[in-house]
Amino acid sequence: MAQMMYQGHGSYRFVLDDGTVVYVDPFAGEGYDLPADLIVSTHEHFDHIGFDKMPHASGCTIVRAATLHPRAGQYETMCDHGVDIAAVQACNENHPIDECVGYVLGFDGIVFYASGDTSTTDDMALGKLAGMGIDYAVFPCDGLYNMDRSEASACAALVKARHSIPVHMVPMNNPNDPSQLFDRARAEEFQADGRIIVEPGQVIDLV
Repeated sequence: MAQMMYQGHGSYRFVLDDGTVVYVDPFAGEGYDLPADLIVSTHEHFDHIGFDKMPHASGCTIVRAATLHPRAGQYETMCDHGVDIAAVQACNENHPIDECVGYVLGFDGIVFYASGDTSTTDDMALGKLAGMGIDYAVFPCDGLYNMDRSEASACAALVKARHSIPVHMVPMNNPNDPSQLFDRARAEEFQADGRIIVEPGQVIDLV
C-alpha cells in the first residue's frame, strides 16, 4: 500500500505501491534520501520549493502551480508516473489565488487533497472538494500566513475527507529550528472527523 511520510511544516512524501516516490512542497525536515520520480509544489514561496533537497530519478517531473494553473480561473489536470493530478483553488491574503494551487492527487486507489497554503476557498464552500471522494486531506493552520485552527477545522468539515491531517502549524522563519516543524498543542486544536495527527518523521499507511 502507499505510504505517507510527514517531514514537517508543509512537506511530505509518498511512496506508492510500485515504489514511485512523490514529494509535495519539499523544504522542511528529513526524509529526502529517496530519488524523486515526481515533485509537486503548490506555490513559489521559499518553504515549498526545495527541489534540490533530494536526488532526482531519471525522468523526474516537477509540477509547479503555473503548470496546471496557467491563467486566472483555469485549473487543469494531468497524469504523471501513474499519479492523477488536478489543480484546485488555494488562496488567502498572503497567497494570491492566481499564483497558488492545491492539488487533488489520485494514486493506488487513494484520493489525497494537498491543500497548499490556503484559507477557505469557493472550491470548499461550494462543495467541489466534498464531491471528489477525498480519502486524506491536509490543512495548514499556523494562524499567521494561513488560517488558524478554528477555520481549518471548518474547512475540514466542508471537504469531508475520511481523514484530515493538520500541517504547517508554525510560521516558518528559521528552517534550522526543529520547533517550527510541528506543534502538538496546535495540532490538537484542529478538530475533524477522522483526524490523524502525524509528527515529523512518522510514516502512515494510506488505506
